Amino acid sequence: MPKIKRAVVSVSNKKGLAEFAKSLHSLGVEILSTGGTAKALRDAGVPVKDVSDYTGFPEMLAGRLKTLHPKIHGGLLSRRDNLKDMEDIKEYGIELIDMVVVNLYPFEETVAKPDVTFAEAIENIDIGGPTMLRSASKNFKDVAVVTDYNDYGGIIKEMKELKGDLSYRTRLELAKKVFRLTSRYDNAIADYLTKAGEGKQQ
Repeated sequence: MPKIKRAVVSVSNKKGLAEFAKSLHSLGVEILSTGGTAKALRDAGVPVKDVSDYTGFPEMLAGRLKTLHPKIHGGLLSRRDNLKDMEDIKEYGIELIDMVVVNLYPFEETVAKPDVTFAEAIENIDIGGPTMLRSASKNFKDVAVVTDYNDYGGIIKEMKELKGDLSYRTRLELAKKVFRLTSRYDNAIADYLTKAGEGKQQ
């Protein structure tokens, strides 16, 4: 049985996604997904379970609320070697999630457009993506986190070599990349809002 058995996949930039997801599926990984990502994967012939079916709650608030649910974050944050964590998730019917594949709404690209409105900028602040990335990265020993499509090929290669697993070193490197990304992302949002408060944005 593969060590990585279930992945949440939700990306804005879909470069290389279909091939990566097909490879995950061939390695026995169940894929959970949302919205446009789920559609893109189905169109590519990749079996997908909608996150809304998995959690029992629909996407709502015009897409603002998709993955912020205990069945997602409990599956990401639970420590596999912690008996109490395992008891908790069993009690509440939460299944383990072993990988997160997420890249974020293109905030910086959006606000760089000369005609962007403040409302458009705000809607391009990703909430669910960074939250999943941080949950998975905090628990990187048990959950692999993928945010850069340039890593797809190397991850699949290593998973094949390690019978569905990834090394501790790889998991750590991927987690470090996440926190660098979310730091830059938050700084870009803070800079934009600061300029908006100074009357430099509309």
